[in-house]
Amino acid sequence: MLDWKGYKTKLTKRLGIFARLSPDTMKGYQTLSQANADGVLDTKTRELIALACAVTTRCDGCIDVHTQAAIQAGCSEEEIAAALGVAVAMNAGAAMVYSARVMDAYAQLKPSDQTEV
Repeated sequence: MLDWKGYKTKLTKRLGIFARLSPDTMKGYQTLSQANADGVLDTKTRELIALACAVTTRCDGCIDVHTQAAIQAGCSEEEIAAALGVAVAMNAGAAMVYSARVMDAYAQLKPSDQTEV
């Protein structure tokens, strides 16, 4: 597993370098990150969704940042685990859907002399 506190320090340093080299990209990302922050979802809900998304996109930086934000928003370990359960289900569902896409691609790409099962 990661040293999450050390990871955040290293990540922040590297992102600082990236921000200096590509400030417009960083500004654009920050704008997206704040989109709808004062909308209909409360902070707790937004952070639980962010954690589920962090898992499905396999983003360690997102896990680090949004775990801390979820704690600060008052999310319990049980609430976080429930959100992660949704992420697991979505990944399994996505794998099923993309498995169907592979089968569809196979059906279209196979030589015409092969019969379908």
